[in-house]
Amino acid sequence: MKKKIVVTGGSGKAGRACVDDLLVHDYDVFIVDRVAPSPRKCGSIIADLSDYGQAIDALSSVDGAAHDVHAIVHLAAIPAPRLFPNAHTFRNNTLSDYNVFEAARQLGIKNIVWASSETVLGLPFDEPPPYVPVDEDYRGRPESAYSLSKLLSETMAEQYCRWDPELKIIGLRLSNVMEPQDYQKFAAFDRDATIRKWNLWGYIDARDAALAIRKSIESTLKGAEVFIIANADTVMSRPNAELLAEVFPGVPVKRPFGPHETLLSIEKARRMLGFEPQHGWRDHAVPKPV
Repeated sequence: MKKKIVVTGGSGKAGRACVDDLLVHDYDVFIVDRVAPSPRKCGSIIADLSDYGQAIDALSSVDGAAHDVHAIVHLAAIPAPRLFPNAHTFRNNTLSDYNVFEAARQLGIKNIVWASSETVLGLPFDEPPPYVPVDEDYRGRPESAYSLSKLLSETMAEQYCRWDPELKIIGLRLSNVMEPQDYQKFAAFDRDATIRKWNLWGYIDARDAALAIRKSIESTLKGAEVFIIANADTVMSRPNAELLAEVFPGVPVKRPFGPHETLLSIEKARRMLGFEPQHGWRDHAVPKPV
């Protein structure tokens, strides 16, 4: 029998890629979102997850059999700062995360993968990062209501897993999600190193975000973990040493890195999830001037 995966926010960039990847790998997928997926590739329900009643109803009525749910992939959220007033973003994202975690606990679902955010690292780096490449070792540095909501949800996940040692909640600090059609605009980035300095010139191909999600679902880890998920390279043709000297001079270097290697370290995800990005702008975009 196929394993059933509930994907919240299945209509977003990462959500669409996640659903496609899970279907290709023979999972039974059910989408919970505020909008109906288009095209409709699997079962779905429209629900507002910031309302606990709707959240537990949506998750408990998946084909009438919540006990058959193998995992929840929780991607539904306001996806960035200042799309809405701060209080609304904070309320929506924090409540939605709580409601999904609590509904899963009530329903006995022990496998949760959810979208945290690279912003927890201190984005948009108006204050320089503590070192490069940045990683999961330093404490969260939220600089917005959006980022604060993500950090609080990471803390929530830790406590839920403390309550139940059999629970797994993996938070993916996804970088800026890109689809292949987005790569044509990358050529302009080299003209001004500050355009993309806000996340150390990082990104994640939506298909590789989907890979990280599936690796997390299939992982035998227990407890709460967070992972930075980015592509293995930067969005720039210019080398890292040149970019850092121009934009972040004096920032300590934690370890050696390649000229175009991501400065959002994915070493933990490689080591613990077996995550290795398979796609990138260099394979799809119009070549940048050198």
